[in-house]
Amino acid sequence: MDQISPHTLTLEVTGLNCGGCVRRAETALSEMPGTREARVNLATRKAEIEHDGSLTPAAVAARLQEAGYPASETTLVLDVEGATCGSCAARIEGAMTALPGVEEASFNLANGTARAKVLTGAVDMRDVVQAIEKAGYSAREASSGASASEQAEARAEAEAAGLRRDTVLAGALSLPVVVLAMGAHLVPGFHMLIENSIGMTASNVIQFLLTTLVLAWPGARFFRLGLPTIRHMAPDMNALVVLGTSAAWAYSTVATFAPGVLPEGAAHVYFEAAAVIVTLILAGRWMESRARGRASAAIRRLAGLQVREAMLRAPDGTLSPVPVSALQPGDMIALKPGDRLPVDGVVAEGTSDIDESMVTGEPIPATRRPGDPVIGGTVNGAGALVMRATATGEDTVLARIMQAVDEAQGAKLPIQNLVDRVAQVFVPAVIVVALLTLAVWLLAGGGLGAAVVAAVSVLVVACPCAMGLAVPVSIMVSTGRASELGVLFRRGDALQRMQEAQVVAFDKTGTLTRGKPVLGGIAALGAEDEALAALAALESQSEHPIGRAIVAGAEARGLTLPQAEGVTAIPGEGLTGLVGGEEIRIGNRAFLRCDLPPELESQAAAWENEGATVLYAEKLNQTLAVLAISDEIREETRAVIAALKARGLHPAMVTGDSQAAAQHVARELGIEHVRAEVKPTDKARAVEELRAEAGAVIFAGDGINDAPALAAADVGIAMGSGTDVAMEAAEVVLIGGDLRGVVTAMDLSRRTMSNIHQNLFWAFAYNVALIPVAAGLLALWGGPMLSPMLASAAMAASSVIVVSNALRLRRVAPALTAAIA
Repeated sequence: MDQISPHTLTLEVTGLNCGGCVRRAETALSEMPGTREARVNLATRKAEIEHDGSLTPAAVAARLQEAGYPASETTLVLDVEGATCGSCAARIEGAMTALPGVEEASFNLANGTARAKVLTGAVDMRDVVQAIEKAGYSAREASSGASASEQAEARAEAEAAGLRRDTVLAGALSLPVVVLAMGAHLVPGFHMLIENSIGMTASNVIQFLLTTLVLAWPGARFFRLGLPTIRHMAPDMNALVVLGTSAAWAYSTVATFAPGVLPEGAAHVYFEAAAVIVTLILAGRWMESRARGRASAAIRRLAGLQVREAMLRAPDGTLSPVPVSALQPGDMIALKPGDRLPVDGVVAEGTSDIDESMVTGEPIPATRRPGDPVIGGTVNGAGALVMRATATGEDTVLARIMQAVDEAQGAKLPIQNLVDRVAQVFVPAVIVVALLTLAVWLLAGGGLGAAVVAAVSVLVVACPCAMGLAVPVSIMVSTGRASELGVLFRRGDALQRMQEAQVVAFDKTGTLTRGKPVLGGIAALGAEDEALAALAALESQSEHPIGRAIVAGAEARGLTLPQAEGVTAIPGEGLTGLVGGEEIRIGNRAFLRCDLPPELESQAAAWENEGATVLYAEKLNQTLAVLAISDEIREETRAVIAALKARGLHPAMVTGDSQAAAQHVARELGIEHVRAEVKPTDKARAVEELRAEAGAVIFAGDGINDAPALAAADVGIAMGSGTDVAMEAAEVVLIGGDLRGVVTAMDLSRRTMSNIHQNLFWAFAYNVALIPVAAGLLALWGGPMLSPMLASAAMAASSVIVVSNALRLRRVAPALTAAIA
């Protein structure tokens, strides 16, 4: 933390542009009760506040926000080791949020990633690391990009290898203990054989030595992680293992070396329980670690698409290999057939088919020619290419996809809040239940040995791990699978909100249609070619697809375009400018200021009834022409609308097109709810009206004009073209621009939430059912006791079952694969 004195606070401030801003910010801070002096530096964009100790970073940030100069926020990402259960996650989050200046904090148990949104300047990485380490865990700043994935994979492999080694070692040491302790139950006369050969005392000493080795060697990880949590009065899963195995070991040790201390007939040994508990829990964690490795396979697959080296072409044509990290935008890169593209770029020379399936999910290779964009990580086909780099490093599509997937996998769903509340009190409650079990058995005259066995069984059968993994591991698998299918969840909580939706609203142009409009016709009062040339000159200065369609139509007729000046775009309405010194306007009907002649009126109506978008043009306040813009419906759209209806959803259309054109497309697709002639700024209101009428709304649009609607919807889905993955207004991006991704995303959402509910049911039902059994509830009616060994086996299996169930989400198939085949 940036602390200059015990009561000095420093924050970075945004929105400062001049000395006046500085004075206003300083005045706002100086007026806060407790402020002694406030200094704001325009050059460094930092505010320093000396105070009497009563101010907090959050309070100062709130005052700056009120003054119009928000404090800068930063998200810190850390890798945390040592967390094993839901109570660990709650403790780590609590340690971070306890720091003044931390706005939000989350920890993902499935991948060991912690995120803290902090006020820049008030908290730094060192503060967060120290807070987590003080809570009993190790933490380090997370790396980014391919190196981060490689490091995470190396850590996961090292963890799995360590668990495997410890499991084998614990098993080898435990086997003789089990044979000595349980052999008489399996082989008649075995007890007499041991007593006559080495004696029962020697047998107990051997069991003591081997069990002590199990606890001190492969079992040391439980003590290393569990003891600090006990000291901090915040016990976790490891603490339960420590308490259970220590109790069994200590009781057995007393029975071996000081049996007289125990009541008569109570000097029994349970070394096998302590040894087998450690062995089985290690085996469970090893299997869980392997399963969690498969759960994170998607992010590793994406990282594997990144290239290490590229062939740089110099201006003189010579080729030289260079590290991809050294590439800069503008560099020319040579590609041989079969090469993986190192970065994003544009084809400069050559033509080839590019396999983009690993990024967009589209299985059919796309033909790329000079001028076409290409994506890093895709594979060149049979042709040789030269590409010009346009984005490198963390700015590439692949890097941004990896970042989005990583962030989505670390998201916390609203349903997680219940789990967190339970996890905070679960382990302490289990310890209380174990102590009560011990007391009840003793008071009931069950004997000290039986009481200890029952208490140990309660401690080791409880499984907070399953509760902690139930939600995050399902999110990790489903968001990873989604990225493989061309659906990018930028926010993990969209998974829960999608399955709650009742309405799926679509923009028309570029979403329900191909987004490649063409000039379908022109009707003018004078010469058509002259009118079209003037209008194309105006539209040549526009980036709108309709403008490009008009320019292409003029070029197809071989027309020479005059010079346009002073072109101004009015969003949602049209363009205005000067051509030949005369004002020309083109846009929708509301943009037209003059009356429309009957012959053009009838032509416009006919085109709209055919589904075309009609533009109206005037020159010097006199009607000039009407134009028809056609845009074909996507070939997959009909199947998508039908699939949504089959899933009980209500499709809707929100478009700026005319009512007649919108209704024509809606009739063809079977969409009943239509809102037409809606300006981009009013689309958010249309979404809110749909929500009020029918319930939660998903809105799918092109992410540009539809940004207000995407932000207003419960879930916004942006149509990506492969290079438009950074659509900040949307929670979900269809990377390949395939509308079937809407149905795939919906299916994934429903399957994921169902999977999470299954996991949570198992995690809670398991504990509710087996803890009473472990306490000896069945014994009240003459039933069996649950031995500590069986209890530990059940606990180890519980987490593995949850992770294995989540892995079923990897089998989710893309929706409607045969719809347009």
